[in-house]
Amino acid sequence: MALLRSPVLNVMVKAAEKAAKGLVRDFGELEQLQVSVKGVGDFVSAADLRSEKIIRHELEKARPGYGFLMEESGYTEGTDGVHRWIVDPLDGTTNFLHGIPHFAISIALEREGEIIAGLIYNPVTDDRFYAEKGTGAFFNDRRMRVSARRKMEESVIATGIPHRGRGDHMAYIKQLAKVMSTTAGIRRNGAASLDLAWTAAGRVDGFWEEGLAPWDVAAGVLMVREAGGYVSGLDSRDPVISGNILASNEPLHYALLKLLQTQQKPAGDTAAADKQG
Repeated sequence: MALLRSPVLNVMVKAAEKAAKGLVRDFGELEQLQVSVKGVGDFVSAADLRSEKIIRHELEKARPGYGFLMEESGYTEGTDGVHRWIVDPLDGTTNFLHGIPHFAISIALEREGEIIAGLIYNPVTDDRFYAEKGTGAFFNDRRMRVSARRKMEESVIATGIPHRGRGDHMAYIKQLAKVMSTTAGIRRNGAASLDLAWTAAGRVDGFWEEGLAPWDVAAGVLMVREAGGYVSGLDSRDPVISGNILASNEPLHYALLKLLQTQQKPAGDTAAADKQG
């Protein structure tokens, strides 16, 4: 029997599924196109914008008055003054561009500054990850839990690697070397929202990245916590605001945080933002 979702989650799922139809179509066409690099980039940007427009229309229709924070169109204040949608219409654009079927739509609902619902949906695999505050996290209607591994040497950790021209590459390499030397493996999958969803599902034992945006992580942060995991910043700031995030189960969290914090720069010394594709 399918799990009964709340009305707000049904709204989110409907919006994501409607936008997903266009993304799947565009993804199929992109694989067949013979175009220049610029042409491909323009094609992906158009797909991104179309997805955002559809999602916004569906959410506005269902919940008029709610505000928006969206990757493409930015911040729009709502008339209700309490709720805000945080949306990434296509997380993993580089994967999308290269025909790699690992990208997602991410939608979160914030109420008075707190994330209360989140959905991460891969249109190609039809994988739905979702959570509501206080009710748990689910994958295709099955309850999710973070992994139970307690030993670093048995753990697989996901990460996001800074792009060319973004982030502090040398600082990241030092972090990577520390984690590589103590774990069973590192994975770089190319979509932060799905990395967090996979952490919540126990597919990977943890995830860290710096320089992300709120729409990359808002839904996933709630998901990991509702799946029994821990999420923190790599400094004292809120990870949704700072974009510097570590998510894992409880036994691994302190050990990972200790490794990664030894590479942190002093307060006030910030690197260029790194946004995962």
